[in-house]
Amino acid sequence: MLQFWRLLQAAIGVIFRHPITGTSIIPVLPDGRIVLVQRRDNGRWSLPGGLVEWGEDISTSAKRELAEETGLKLIKINRLVGIYSDPNRDPRFHSICVVIEALVEGEMQVQDTLEIMNIRAFSLSEIPQGELSHDHDRQLQDYLSGATVLA
Repeated sequence: MLQFWRLLQAAIGVIFRHPITGTSIIPVLPDGRIVLVQRRDNGRWSLPGGLVEWGEDISTSAKRELAEETGLKLIKINRLVGIYSDPNRDPRFHSICVVIEALVEGEMQVQDTLEIMNIRAFSLSEIPQGELSHDHDRQLQDYLSGATVLA
């Protein structure tokens, strides 16, 4: 019984002591505006995205999260912006976020009303820089500077 308990503790440690993988999308409309969502949990604007589900790859997760949060369709992944892994980047848990820029189209409509309050397309000068959720200010700054980041 003691050996079973130690095995169970080890398994729980492996499962809960590892970062969670997620993705953020920088959705760019054909007119160049960037789509942001307003989060219900903190009221702040952020990039759409979320956790990679079991059995998904990053591009499938990005397409699903974009559709779930914005109603938009991912047409083409343009580039990898970066991989962000700072343990403090997300106040809820340690997550590793793969950030991509994507060309998107469709009608903006909040799909996930439990997570998202609002959706809006911003011109570059309208983005509320310095007030975005999580580390999305940094992600957008890296994107706008043309950087590809491992942070």
